[in-house]
Amino acid sequence: MQNNERKIILDLAVTLDGFIEGKNGETDWCIMDPDMEFTSFLNDIDTILYGRKSYELWGHFTPETNEEEEKQFWALVHSKEKYVFSKLKKQDDSKVIFIRENIAEEIDALKKKPGKNIWLYGGASLITTFIHLGLVDEFRLSIHPVVLGEGKPLFTNITDRLYLKLVSTRAFSSGVVQLVYRCH
Repeated sequence: MQNNERKIILDLAVTLDGFIEGKNGETDWCIMDPDMEFTSFLNDIDTILYGRKSYELWGHFTPETNEEEEKQFWALVHSKEKYVFSKLKKQDDSKVIFIRENIAEEIDALKKKPGKNIWLYGGASLITTFIHLGLVDEFRLSIHPVVLGEGKPLFTNITDRLYLKLVSTRAFSSGVVQLVYRCH
């Protein structure tokens, strides 16, 4: 990666036992700790990469709340440029860009465009594809103090070892520990 290229950052909440969702897709265990400065992360990116299922669940999510802070948070998320990776879904009239093939080439071109870093949101199969193609530059994992016992694992079908370098750790009063790794 050249110094002036944008980074692909996998930023996810994960349980202590390695799950990104409960067995029924629940994420109610996820703590939104203000000390984690997630808004700061959102200000450092301008693009979000989704798999089709993740986009359908979260790409247009509107919280059912009167809390202004949460509304502003989601408005900031939805202000980003969005790419959806799907072999099934085709381009519609939304502002979202759908990518069906040539993922490595599309991401290489995207990284070379001027802009901020890029958030690899997921889901699990898209994360696996990006890992296999060597497209993840940074892993930013927030380990939550909960053990689910079952659910959707963060990593599936990884066939080759991936060596990472720990670049930072932060512990929060909520019990969440954030680990940031870069690829060698």
